[in-house]
Amino acid sequence: MLVGGTEKLRDGEDYGVPLVERLEEGIERYAPEVVVDLSDEPVLGPVERFALASKVLVHGIPYVGADFRLDPPERLPFELPSIAVVGTGKRMGKTAVTGHLARLLAADRRIVVVAMGRGGPPEPELITVPPTLEVLVELSRAGRHAASDHLETAALTGVPTVGCRRCGGGLAGGVASSNVAEGAAVALGLAPDLVVFDGSGAALPPVAADRTVVVVAGHQDPVVAGGYLNAYRLLLADLVVVTMAEEGSRSASDGVLRIVRETVGSGVPVVGATLRPRPVEDVRGESVAYFCTAPERAHAPLAAHLAESHGANVLHVSGNLANRAALRDELPVIEADVFLVELKAAAVDVVVEAALARGARVVLAANDVVPAPGEGDLDEMLLEMAKFES
Repeated sequence: MLVGGTEKLRDGEDYGVPLVERLEEGIERYAPEVVVDLSDEPVLGPVERFALASKVLVHGIPYVGADFRLDPPERLPFELPSIAVVGTGKRMGKTAVTGHLARLLAADRRIVVVAMGRGGPPEPELITVPPTLEVLVELSRAGRHAASDHLETAALTGVPTVGCRRCGGGLAGGVASSNVAEGAAVALGLAPDLVVFDGSGAALPPVAADRTVVVVAGHQDPVVAGGYLNAYRLLLADLVVVTMAEEGSRSASDGVLRIVRETVGSGVPVVGATLRPRPVEDVRGESVAYFCTAPERAHAPLAAHLAESHGANVLHVSGNLANRAALRDELPVIEADVFLVELKAAAVDVVVEAALARGARVVLAANDVVPAPGEGDLDEMLLEMAKFES
């Protein structure tokens, strides 16, 4: 494919290989084993090369140049119907979308979730009974990461969940090592109707799922959300959910929504959504301190939601679950009857332990994924995507 630099060319050159007008045409016609980039500035700069690389990797083909090689992440075959939920970064709300999807589909079919994380177990761990707060505290005191994604999903959805571990994450989402293949085998042995594979941060589950939901955060830099090799992630999508598209700050997420829609094209639905905390126990009329990982600009809407929808008297909102030092600084001055906690990061070993020490009640918080006004019916889109032929 001739990409430019024609000022030094005469007409009618024979390059000894066939030329194509479009990259997709060349891939479809010639089924290459590798795409070699012999371009340079000013014809193709970094932005354009990453965009081309993304289009190549989505076909499972390596993209190489003078001093680089980009390989498509390994994606092992899986024989049951499956959906992967992946993110374009950390703290995107991906696990909330996984939980929302699992609860929705579990209404009329047998679902198993396979979740991987850096804090996952060294061997795949099957959770069939939702862990209680007491169990989570016991795990934490034994040295475990008691807020690992699979424990969160099992506790808040009641769906059987297999926890896996991964190490490292490449630019395109490949992992350096993981036990997800073994976890997938555990899920297969349960004979479910459908398996949901939950990614980890921007790392992809190393499984060739039938469908993919990509989760992007509305506060993410649009250049990052749709550029670099996040374009590759978006091109894998059958549905994109842009979380944290708060109604009062839509201008912050409009750029993300725009670049996502430009990348995936008109054939892939894109839904702007908000995340709203849902206490798993009644907190009506009680003084509440809410602990989460949301950015500070979202704290006021979250507090308003807890007051209006759940009757809580919200005294404090903390977004520091991923910052243990900041948590320890703010905890001594918080006076609330209820510590409402997302099951993330330092939730158990710092916040829950502090609450227990002072006799405060601890309530876990799930996150509901709520489409922003005018964004369509997310549940209907998820159910449509989850239709598989018998």
